[in-house]
Amino acid sequence: MDTASRLILVLACSAVLGASPVAAQTQTSLPSGVTQDMIVTGNTIFHGPGLCYACHGPNAQGLVGPSLVDTVWIHSKGSYPEIVNQILHGVSKEDSKSGIPMPPRGGSSISDEDVRAVAAYVWSLSHSVVPPAK
Repeated sequence: MDTASRLILVLACSAVLGASPVAAQTQTSLPSGVTQDMIVTGNTIFHGPGLCYACHGPNAQGLVGPSLVDTVWIHSKGSYPEIVNQILHGVSKEDSKSGIPMPPRGGSSISDEDVRAVAAYVWSLSHSVVPPAK
């Protein structure tokens, strides 16, 4: 059976069973202390008051700042605590591997709780977590 036939079969079975193909994807378990609600909130903050989208792009695929949707982490290994720390403290020009600094909290005035939510969202982008429907 070729790939196209397999895809059609999966979609047909999903339709019959009432499941979406996305829901059938393997999900990575969330880090300790992270919830789906935090990811949803982090998405809102990322695209709003956190100003993250200004450097990382509206789809987090990178502009001035690097892409956050792949598995390549420039200044850490991409663990949730490391992402929280990086957002809280930023990256100095001297420490930046691209030479472009990231100010603490991305230059915004978001709270520590907001930082943790943004970090949860950013972590989810590269860890096969299927976000809940809005």
